[in-house]
Order: sequence, then C-alpha cells, then structure tokens
Amino acid sequence: SMLRGASPFRRLSMSAGPIEQSVRSKLAAAFSPSYLQVINESSGHNVPKGSETHFKVVVVSDSFDGQMLIARHRMVNEILADELSGPVHALSIVAKTPGQWEASNGEVSPSPNCMGGSKR
Repeated sequence: SMLRGASPFRRLSMSAGPIEQSVRSKLAAAFSPSYLQVINESSGHNVPKGSETHFKVVVVSDSFDGQMLIARHRMVNEILADELSGPVHALSIVAKTPGQWEASNGEVSPSPNCMGGSKR
C-alpha cells in the first residue's frame, strides 16, 4: 500500500511534521550549520491543532560570514521558497555566524509579533 512507503520518516521524530522535516533537511543541506533549530510555533497562533504554518529557524553557519542581516534572511527564504509559497505563512529567522552565536551565548530573543525592530 502507499502508506507503507511514508512510514520510515515517522521514526525520525514523532513530534515533527512533514513540513518541519523538510525545512530542517533543506537548511542542513544548504548551510551545513554548526547549529540548527527548527521550531514549529503554530500552536501559539489561531490555527488548527497540528498545523505547520508558523516556524522559527535558528541557523548558525559560516555561510553567513560577511553577509548583512537582510542578505542572510534572503538566503534562508530562498532555500525555503516552496514552503513559504505554500503552507508556511510566517517564518522567523535567526541567522548568525558561529562567532556571533558564541558571543550571544546561544540566546535567541522571542519572535516579534510583527516585522518591526532594529536592524543592528
């Protein structure tokens, strides 16, 4: 049956849905990150239970060396273009170099309610 073909993925993580798995694998392949976190924040929004619509990603990678914040965000958005044009309608991005990540002690500020905030 077709169902049997889909089951191997479920072993990876019971809590992660298919979109979260896809986001994680694409970012890992694109940026070879030293640290990667993909958080489904959908439950904090007015969407059905189990939705995969709002994500926060934390990507720490040498790929971001010398890149402005807006360029880093664009790089991440381009990798996830399929998800963003489909089911995912909010993506909060933390993109740092390993040096910046160490300097911040791995602290990530909460996702903003909207797109405001200072650039530097």
